[in-house]
Amino acid sequence: MDRHGPHRRLTLNHRRMSKKRTTIAGGAAIAVIAAGFTLQNANASEETPQFTVKTLTATAAGKLGSTLGKDLGDATAGSYYDATAKALVVNVVDEQAAESVRQAGGRARLVQNTLADLKSARQTLTADASVPGTSWAFDPVANKVVVTADRTVKGAAWEKLSGVVEKLGAKAQLKKTAGEFKPYVAGGDAITGGGSRCSLGFNVVKDGEPYFVTAGHCTESIQSWSDTQGEAIGTTEGSTFPGSDFGLVKYTAEVDHPSEVNLYDGSSQEITRAGDATVGQQVVRSGSTTQVHDGEVTGLDATVNYGNGDIVNGLIQTTVCAEPGDSGGSLFAGDTALGLTSGGSGDCTSGGETFFQPVTAALAEYGAEIG
Repeated sequence: MDRHGPHRRLTLNHRRMSKKRTTIAGGAAIAVIAAGFTLQNANASEETPQFTVKTLTATAAGKLGSTLGKDLGDATAGSYYDATAKALVVNVVDEQAAESVRQAGGRARLVQNTLADLKSARQTLTADASVPGTSWAFDPVANKVVVTADRTVKGAAWEKLSGVVEKLGAKAQLKKTAGEFKPYVAGGDAITGGGSRCSLGFNVVKDGEPYFVTAGHCTESIQSWSDTQGEAIGTTEGSTFPGSDFGLVKYTAEVDHPSEVNLYDGSSQEITRAGDATVGQQVVRSGSTTQVHDGEVTGLDATVNYGNGDIVNGLIQTTVCAEPGDSGGSLFAGDTALGLTSGGSGDCTSGGETFFQPVTAALAEYGAEIG
């Protein structure tokens, strides 16, 4: 453990973790997804000569996409970042909206399904296909709601799910994954409590006092938290799970709490702000079991049915892998905090897909900020 004067140092990840893999909270084993989405090729509409597509970072593209989405309303159907071209692609349903996108420096793409169509499809899935072991997320590249069923969905449950998706026609796509959806428990530096292990997400400040955020499925059953040395560091002050998946822990020990994420190579990534993820964005995850892995954001506003009534909404879907003990851990891009590891299915040997709770929702709920 690092020492700074009389205080212990607790970063989002500044301790060396044991290689031993552990399961966590309430017997919730955590596997990560083993199947990524097959995305359709996006054929953007021809750009008129008088407009130039702007070269953007993923963060800048996300901000522009959000602004255009608000300005154009129902005339858009989502947006995503083309990492190869370093450009924002905006799905539109008419030429007038396409012209506005071009004027703003984005690439317009005419699509079949409107946002209203896709929202309606999600409502149908929620009402008629709430089957344990399933997830669905809006995929702007496919211009569909992509539904994924894990290995536990079979027999009557599979028939029910596939029947609902079939009736949705071109608005939905059904996929199968070999893994099993379960909530994770871990992320960043290891934190323990009640015989379980999770990961610290991000250090935050609330009312001038130091706290950290982690997964709600960790904090829902654990009140007192310790570091890897077994020394008490904090107590749970807030917890939300299911529905959302975030929790707030107040530091009770005199420890340093820099706004950093452990990169597990002797260095760390400074975190200066929180932001929203963008489909197509390259992201990194740090967790106490599998340490650091990267991948891509493939969907937003995902719903996952972990079973036993544990349904979580509004998640970020990615191709990043994770394993038991990574729950609560940090998802970030550069110096921007994006999410807290929630769950998935698979592992970091065969690959996988993981869902993350947007950190901005947690900060808004608790009136906290990165710091």
